[in-house]
Amino acid sequence: MLLSALVSFLYHDGVTLLITAAGLITLSIGGLVMLLTRSHRKEMNKREGYIVVTFGWIIMSLSGTLPYVLTGSIPNFINAFFETMSGYTTTGASILNDIEIIPKGVLFWRSTTHWIGGMGIIVLAIAILPLLGIGGMQLFAAEAPGPSADKLHPRITDTAKRLWLIYFGYTIAETLLLKLAGMSLFDAMNHSMATLSTGGFSTKNASVAYWNGQPIIQYIIILFMFLAGSNFVLSYFAFKGRIQKIIKDEEFKLYFKFVAIFTIIAALIIYFKADASVSSIAHPMVWGEGESAFRHALFQVLTVITTTGFVTADYTLWTPFLMVFFFGLMFLGGSAGSTSGGVKVVRHLILIKNGFLEFKRTLHPNAILPVRYNTKAISGQIVFNVLGFFILYMLSFIIGALVFSMFGIDFDSAIGLSASSLGNVGPALGDFGPVNNYAALPPLAQLWSSFLMLIGRLELFTVLILLSPFFWRNR
Repeated sequence: MLLSALVSFLYHDGVTLLITAAGLITLSIGGLVMLLTRSHRKEMNKREGYIVVTFGWIIMSLSGTLPYVLTGSIPNFINAFFETMSGYTTTGASILNDIEIIPKGVLFWRSTTHWIGGMGIIVLAIAILPLLGIGGMQLFAAEAPGPSADKLHPRITDTAKRLWLIYFGYTIAETLLLKLAGMSLFDAMNHSMATLSTGGFSTKNASVAYWNGQPIIQYIIILFMFLAGSNFVLSYFAFKGRIQKIIKDEEFKLYFKFVAIFTIIAALIIYFKADASVSSIAHPMVWGEGESAFRHALFQVLTVITTTGFVTADYTLWTPFLMVFFFGLMFLGGSAGSTSGGVKVVRHLILIKNGFLEFKRTLHPNAILPVRYNTKAISGQIVFNVLGFFILYMLSFIIGALVFSMFGIDFDSAIGLSASSLGNVGPALGDFGPVNNYAALPPLAQLWSSFLMLIGRLELFTVLILLSPFFWRNR
């Protein structure tokens, strides 16, 4: 917040003191709580870990509303909470009707919530959740399924530092490239933070479609969206020169294939069936129809798969097939250990492999046929965990859509909102599609959407276990 106050001061937007006050209030409350709890035990058990992670994110979101409320940018508290939760969970759904009139210091804070939340989830995923043995993230803790925290460094703090360094380096690199490509420094910084966190908050009402006339800017964002949607541990291996680790990684190979195949399908349909210039939000296509069809397809496929949520065109206007196609991609997600949301590619990979093995098990009931990932057998416990996660995810999606429908929201919009909120995607369908925002969402529906964002971001089990009676029983 204090950094945002500095940005506000440099741009003379008139809210410097108010953002500074928000920062000092947060600092004071945090300092007071630290003083009152100096005598607490330093050890943390699993039960306390769940509570700290869940309530930590909720309290961060509550305190994050202060810059919006104090500056009057978002005077309504529920709206401000929704915007903050959307930021920290890197969903990118917004209730702001006119982003460009918001003071620059507040816009910078809005992007900062993305950036903090994006890296927070990586450190959480690779350094903390494996210790709790929860969610699909125990994939990192298990020796068989691939990258784990101790392969980077035996100490969690050192692992976190290395990941932060890569994350920070990518952000600086994208900022410089976007600046060189023609963006202003302020826009470049904000879009870099939104890209690497796979968040999607833009400083323009038209999102990245504002630069439809400058394809190079969109290609730079495409590159970093792809990197942000891949496992950050693989980036570490790449910088160490261990390229074989990346080439042999099954999840990365499937992630790349998904992006390539889905882009080709979308590009062909856009080229032959849709009018990309009509569905573009700003500026007609350039470089010829073929290039435009490919760029819009690649951008939209990546932005949905990685759950970034940037927009270059309204894909709901292309064809009915592509609308359903992109709705389906909301359930895909990027790689585990990335900043993206969704189910994650590694879970789909394990589900697909286990599904094929079930055919073999039917023919050979006595055979021992383990699911293999990166040439190593995965324990049955992890397979059951992935199956359980997928069932719980789909159940949460259905319940989410049902609750939205109770608020009078139509079918297309309800299922779109549920899938988008749970997967931390941002743009949905119907009344809340790529060219619309969430301002029309009733207050209670905004709180429900915020809840879905939180459970989706923290891998379902982390939050939902707190709702189970046995969690609170005495041991």
